[in-house]
Amino acid sequence: MAMSYVLFAILHVFQFILAVTVCALYGVDLDRARKADKYADGRWVYAEVVGGLSALTALLFCIPFVLRFAFVWVWSTILFILWIALFGIFGAMYIHENPEGNSDIQRMKNAVWVVLTNALLWLLASVGGFIYWWGHKERHSRFTGRAKV
Repeated sequence: MAMSYVLFAILHVFQFILAVTVCALYGVDLDRARKADKYADGRWVYAEVVGGLSALTALLFCIPFVLRFAFVWVWSTILFILWIALFGIFGAMYIHENPEGNSDIQRMKNAVWVVLTNALLWLLASVGGFIYWWGHKERHSRFTGRAKV
């Protein structure tokens, strides 16, 4: 097994864990709103969608030989942009907020940093995926140069 696959698999496992964590942290408020028969705020729904897409993607990217395709680093870049947008939305709401003993606000402040960490992991995956793809995109045989390897 190639070392690059092992490193990418470890990266994707961490991305999966953090994505599920984000879904759990934001899902608490969505569940509370559902139980109170109130509308689901779009920002929280967006957090759940990004977390769900990231978790599914991280699982799919752990499949061997998926990393050889160009769409992998492109999709990772799109997910990075979605995570940064999520960080901007909730960072503006909660980074400067004083929790004053309110555990819900403290949970949301912590969730913002989990979101940022996940965004950075997707940036790392995007750059690493591009480098991997660039290095493996098309090779020719050593002796004649005609056969694709």
